[in-house]
Amino acid sequence: MRVLFWGTPEFGLPSLEAMRGAGHDIAGVVTNPDRPAGRGRRPRTSPVKAWALEAGVPVLQPERPGEEGFLAAARRLRPDISVVAAYGRLLPQAALDLPPLGSLNVHASLLPALRGAAPINWAIIRGHRESGISIQRMVAELDAGPVLGQTRIPIPAAMTAGELYAEAAEAGGARLVAVLGDLASGRAVERAQDDARATWAPKLDRETARIDWSRPAAEVANWLRGCDPWPAAWTSLAAPAALAGRTVQCFEPSVDGSRSGAAPGTVVRLDPVRGLRVATGSGTVAVGAVKPAGRRRMSAAAWVRGLPDPKEVRFD
Repeated sequence: MRVLFWGTPEFGLPSLEAMRGAGHDIAGVVTNPDRPAGRGRRPRTSPVKAWALEAGVPVLQPERPGEEGFLAAARRLRPDISVVAAYGRLLPQAALDLPPLGSLNVHASLLPALRGAAPINWAIIRGHRESGISIQRMVAELDAGPVLGQTRIPIPAAMTAGELYAEAAEAGGARLVAVLGDLASGRAVERAQDDARATWAPKLDRETARIDWSRPAAEVANWLRGCDPWPAAWTSLAAPAALAGRTVQCFEPSVDGSRSGAAPGTVVRLDPVRGLRVATGSGTVAVGAVKPAGRRRMSAAAWVRGLPDPKEVRFD
């Protein structure tokens, strides 16, 4: 098949490689325009664009996927089908209908669970024991189209969003190729979703990633893992006074169900060898790694050793 691929981050690369390995023709890729990034604010090429340039595949970067000029250029590529994997924008109906076989989406959840922008993060944040990949036919409503294939992925107790992201990307490529083969042979079966069972995974960003220490310890730990490495769960220092207001990102949690009697956010263990243990609304959470603002990620113990006055630390 001739495939028009829509994607932006690394998540789409295993799908591209799997399709190419299976003999499909990547007619072109559609990715977001280069955006300024980093301290120098230089335009940054997306991973999908970098892949396409190296592979000699045409690249389209519309500001809006409904632009008539872009749609005309996409038609000239003569795709049989579109495949979308973390493109980052909603596609208008004209774009969905552009190829004769329609458009498929590689979605990182077991639909109808966790429709939306951040299913990987929310699967961990909500304490799910498994996630997965769904290949679904795209319709106008977000992530609501029929499913053509799924792969289940278990979520171990310590798994982070970054680790699940990598597993889901690889599983997505494998399941996508299987579905494309079924479509080519006429064996594909499309199963309608049960909308009554749908749940949602809204977009996360830095502001929404702030830690709520008043939640139970297990929920706080899930939050830290579900935001690792992005958008990174963070908190601000309320004490000592010399550091008040500074932010700290927190990673590698483990739960201690013992009650400390301290107010949520109070650091009840501050040790240069064993690191941090923080009171929550119920129980405590040990934090194994931190990233203070403007510094690299480090062990919590190393951060403690560098504090000017480690007698009392409290997070807000």
